[in-house]
Amino acid sequence: MLIPSVAYPTYEVGAVVAGLDVRRTDVPPADADGVVLVWLNSPGNPHGRVMDDDELRAWVDWGRTHGVPIASDECYVTLGWDVEPRSLLHPAVAGNDHAGLLAVHSLSKQSSAAGYRGGLLSGDPALVRRVWEVRRHLGLLVPTPVQAAMTAALADDAHVDAQRERYRARRDRLAAAVRGAGLRIDHSAAGLYLWVTRDEDCWATIDWLAGLGIVAAPGAFYGPSGERHVRMALTATDERIDTAVARLAG
Repeated sequence: MLIPSVAYPTYEVGAVVAGLDVRRTDVPPADADGVVLVWLNSPGNPHGRVMDDDELRAWVDWGRTHGVPIASDECYVTLGWDVEPRSLLHPAVAGNDHAGLLAVHSLSKQSSAAGYRGGLLSGDPALVRRVWEVRRHLGLLVPTPVQAAMTAALADDAHVDAQRERYRARRDRLAAAVRGAGLRIDHSAAGLYLWVTRDEDCWATIDWLAGLGIVAAPGAFYGPSGERHVRMALTATDERIDTAVARLAG
């Protein structure tokens, strides 16, 4: 299974559970020997990087050429800040055919419904049905009460807009404080995180932040390419974000 060079750990864990090896890459490889699935993540966790149309189309073309399904984790697609994220299934990317493509979306981010474990899987009907058939035998179909909650959330755009603006305000305050403290923010064009570096090993930055009473995630958790970054989240309360801003200001 191919996954991004810096990626949410669940992709690799899923591969281990399925008995697959993992290769990390951000561009389509020259061949597809032994590859059975590709995971994309745009906007990305942890770094908030957004793939442009050309990058997405390159993966679509590669997957169709080699007969390898392309799955795109789009849990942060409603949270674009500096750019507008595009779904893998958008006509500008996939054309009018979703063959070989899956888009995965969750209400955990846009609706703060992480505990519900509710989301959407769309794209190639044949691939969707294969996932459904496996999940129902594993007892992983979404319970009816959760489906009802999802229906209510998906019918209401107002709360999504309000939550996005809440995150935007937190992002503006925290990003300014991070830069003011002499750190650099890379990518972070979308999503719920700032990808921050002091151009040193991530654990040194973690220690420095801990000394200020600020908790972040070491970039090494997300792959070797993340070893000089830390992930700072916008998911804390406004009060805690303001406290972090004050501590960064000294």
